Amino acid sequence: MITIYHNPRCQKSREALALLEERGVEHTTRLYLNDEESMSAAEFEDVLDALDMDAVDLVRKNEAVWKEEYKNLELDEDEIILAMIEHPKLMERPIVVNGHRAVVARPADKLIELL
Repeated sequence: MITIYHNPRCQKSREALALLEERGVEHTTRLYLNDEESMSAAEFEDVLDALDMDAVDLVRKNEAVWKEEYKNLELDEDEIILAMIEHPKLMERPIVVNGHRAVVARPADKLIELL
């Protein structure tokens, strides 16, 4: 099953979701910014493994909260994951996961390799 970690306010995220829907791809949508659907540390680790990337590479470094609270700190992988859990808007989006593989679908066409 394909899962899209989606922010409805993000144009790139909406484009990726539209591509899935246009192609009739069965998927689950996770509104990860909502407290009820937020990600655990274990989920972050699984997603990072599927993306084959380090946590720091998933951070939106232009977000004010990153610049104000984290930019000048030397953080390890777990601390970066905890920062994204505390401030989920720090996570790059959309992320589309298909089994043990995932992509940051920017642009949306990047997710085609998962289908």
